[in-house]
Amino acid sequence: MKKNSTTSQSGKRATARKGGPITIGMELGDKTSRYCVLGDSGDVLSEGSVASTKKAMRQKFARMRRCRVAMEVGTHSPWLSGLLTSVGFEVIVANARQVQLISASSRKNDRMDAHLLARLARVDPQLLRPIRHRSEQAQADLMTIRIRATLVEARTSLVNAARGFAKALGERLPVCDTDSMGVEKMEALPVEMRDRLRPLLEQVESLTEKIQELDSSIEQIARTQYPETELLRQVSGVGTLIALTFVLTVEDRERFQKSRDVGCYVGLRPKQSESGQSQPQLPITKEGDLYLRKMLVQGAHCILSRRGPDTDLKRWGLKLAERGGKNAKKRAVVAVARKLAVLLHRLWVCGEVYEPLRNSQAAGSSKKAA
Repeated sequence: MKKNSTTSQSGKRATARKGGPITIGMELGDKTSRYCVLGDSGDVLSEGSVASTKKAMRQKFARMRRCRVAMEVGTHSPWLSGLLTSVGFEVIVANARQVQLISASSRKNDRMDAHLLARLARVDPQLLRPIRHRSEQAQADLMTIRIRATLVEARTSLVNAARGFAKALGERLPVCDTDSMGVEKMEALPVEMRDRLRPLLEQVESLTEKIQELDSSIEQIARTQYPETELLRQVSGVGTLIALTFVLTVEDRERFQKSRDVGCYVGLRPKQSESGQSQPQLPITKEGDLYLRKMLVQGAHCILSRRGPDTDLKRWGLKLAERGGKNAKKRAVVAVARKLAVLLHRLWVCGEVYEPLRNSQAAGSSKKAA
């Protein structure tokens, strides 16, 4: 019978239980996870695999001495890191994409990844660019927002499919928002086509009802559990959805020393590849939470739109877009999204009343005084 774990010497097993510090590296898989246990001197005390379930993990780690455990971020890392932390382990969740030794290795496999994680964590945990998972409550509340986004995406796909099918036969569905699309919009179409498109548009109506129910739930969550979202909603272009997504994703407002660090956190800062006198302009990093970044960009579009009210942020963004160039408007939207993230964090930390034209009014007063 094949064993799940191997140990070179019984003395090493005793060291893992009673000896000096040990470090464990784990490569998480969907069904099984690979682990490697290193001793104080860096020698491999044991290695093997364990099922990626709560029951199996509890049984495996209950017998181990409390120590440092390193694992890659992934689907199973949130619940496993919480489980191990609750029983006394020091857990490091590594952002392996930032560690080229792991992500770009020519010998990449689960066993080698577990070894590398253990050795890097043993030397210096900061080499793994550790991340921090959200609390279980924040994760559950954020799931409601993500479910809504999935339903909106599915509804858009169905509406686009219905429009495409109608065009293929020389007909067109009326122009309207996706949340207004339904069976009644087929009145101008031939009877045969209406019968064929009906299943699609009935599903669109059903999805719209579910999305509206989730909108009500999100409003209630923000109002009752996260009243700080009201501070963020002072900014034009920021509604409940963006405000709650920001609060739940960041979760701890004190995690950043400066509000300007939030732009880097959401991946809206330009990449850097400077060498000597060479300082090329590169695109943004696109690191961090993808959905929050999309929401901030959406808010930036609202701020820069013609319907958006006059604010310092809008003036700054439009001035940036006027510099010209092929991608001037696109760069302005990204820059406004980055400043919007900084502004939202600042309002959250300070609890100030937002003044849309504060900088412009201060500049005007200075010119009059001069």
